[in-house]
Amino acid sequence: MLSEEEEAFIEYWKANRERQKKTMHQFMVGIPVALLFVIPIAINFFSGWYKRAAMLVHTNSFNPGVLLLALLLITVFIAIFSRKFRWDQNEQRYVELLARRERQASSEKK
Repeated sequence: MLSEEEEAFIEYWKANRERQKKTMHQFMVGIPVALLFVIPIAINFFSGWYKRAAMLVHTNSFNPGVLLLALLLITVFIAIFSRKFRWDQNEQRYVELLARRERQASSEKK
């Protein structure tokens, strides 16, 4: 017998799984997690405590566009990857609960 929490999850996931599978939705929801990685990197780079990074910033060969592109790519990758991973976990749980519900229903018929 499935618990109330498991039944509620099945109903929730049945209604929302297709919406949460879309990449744009995953990106928008995953941005806060990605910013938890990117903001400290930017603060660390521009704070000046690491002398080599400070020296690099003040050279002519430093291109801030490359840094911004790297931070943007990190943000996009982490945002999408973290939400895809979470979607896969929820999908696996959903399939397992449906299989368990089906087994219980078939064993009750016997």
